[in-house]
Formats: sequence, structure tokens, C-alpha cells
Amino acid sequence: MADSSWLQEAVQATRALGLNYAFVLDAGERQAFARGLWVTLQLCAVTLPLSLLAGVGLASGLNSPRAWLRRPTRVFVELTRNTPTLVQLYCAFLVLNLLINQQLQGRASNPLTPFAWVVIVVALHKAAFHAEALRAGLQAVPAVTLEAARSLGLSSRQLLLQVELPLALRFALPSLVNNLVDAVKMTAVASAIAVGDVTYESIMIWTQRDNVLELLLLILLYFGLLTWGVSRGGRWLENRLRMPGYGT
Repeated sequence: MADSSWLQEAVQATRALGLNYAFVLDAGERQAFARGLWVTLQLCAVTLPLSLLAGVGLASGLNSPRAWLRRPTRVFVELTRNTPTLVQLYCAFLVLNLLINQQLQGRASNPLTPFAWVVIVVALHKAAFHAEALRAGLQAVPAVTLEAARSLGLSSRQLLLQVELPLALRFALPSLVNNLVDAVKMTAVASAIAVGDVTYESIMIWTQRDNVLELLLLILLYFGLLTWGVSRGGRWLENRLRMPGYGT
């Protein structure tokens, strides 16, 4: 009862500012909005690390001496970078998902849910940008450092994993953080295929209450907090991993 009284007072206070947040007094709509907040947070928590892992793999392919690996990777990166994320999501969900269902032909359920398709598409889209940032980082590794590592008898794989990638990650970290911030914002495309994120749940609410402005303000605030957290985490990592003699 105390919680309800507090909510009513908050709604009245915002109404004095010309804002209508009466939906929070409805238990069903309040829970739907909270569920949307949680789904968006889950999308970010899964998509960001997957995009980084995929980016490392693509960067390795871009820098591979093997043409059969380097060229297809380059084609994938260019195609992904130069087409809209929303179009990629529609192609994946409406075309690839349909083909998978046709191949299964009712023998088994499709393991790829709409949530999974959003994660896959957004993670791969941002991975292409991560790959370019890491490729630049790999090229920035001093030649004398690589020569010293080779003189120790490191194999090509050891050189990549133990020397090049750790240094490249540090060099590329500002760009990677910017890409991660963009990935957080990009998860909003989930609403296009009816994944119940905060944007989709808000749309469902404002179609009934006509309080578009109020919900958009909440969405902006929520994504602002998420991106601020990612940005702050990136700044902390930059300071933590900064190497003497590089940067300021």
C-alpha cells in the first residue's frame, strides 16, 4: 500500500509538469515496462561480449597471410559494414529463419528465437567494425617488438595471441568502446521483430494511453544510463591497460 501511495504521489508530481506517467499505476503495464528494461539489459549483456569475440576472429582473418581466408573475411566485413542493421535483421529473421524452418519441416523446433536473431545480427554487425579497429591496432604494433618476439622462437600463433593481440587491443580500445556504445543503442532494433525490449513494450503501452513523449523520455534516459556505463567502463580499462610510452 505504501508503494502504491508513493507511485501515486510521483505520478501527480510529474502531471504538474505536463507529463502523464499514469501507466505505472497499472500493475500489468508496469510489469511489462520493467520486463522490457530487463530484456534490453540481457540483449546488451549477451551481444557486447559476442561482438568482441567475433571481432577478434574477423581481425585475425583480415590479417591472415592465407588468401582463401583473408578474402572471404574482407567480403563479409565490407558487406556487413555497408548495409543497414535493420535490413540485415529482416533478411536474417524473415529469410534465413524461414529457410531453417523449412529444412526442419516440423521434425524439431527452431532453436533460433527472435531474441537470438537480434543478438547474432547486432553482434556480427558490430564485429565488422571491431575487426577494422583491431586490424589498425595490429598494424600499429612496432616491427621491432615483433622481431624481438620472433627471436624468442614464438610461432605465428603464439605471436598473434601473446604479443600482437594484447597490444592491438590496447591500441584499439577507444574505437572498440565507441563501437560497444553504438551496439547498446543498436539493440533497439529488436522491437522491429517483436522482441519484448523496452522499446517494444513502450510502443505497446503508448498505443493504449497516447503518452509517447513520456515513454520516449524514459527510453532515452535508460539508454543514456546504459551507454554511460559502457563508456565509463571503457575509460577505466583504458587507464588500467595504458602502457608507458604510448599515449598520454
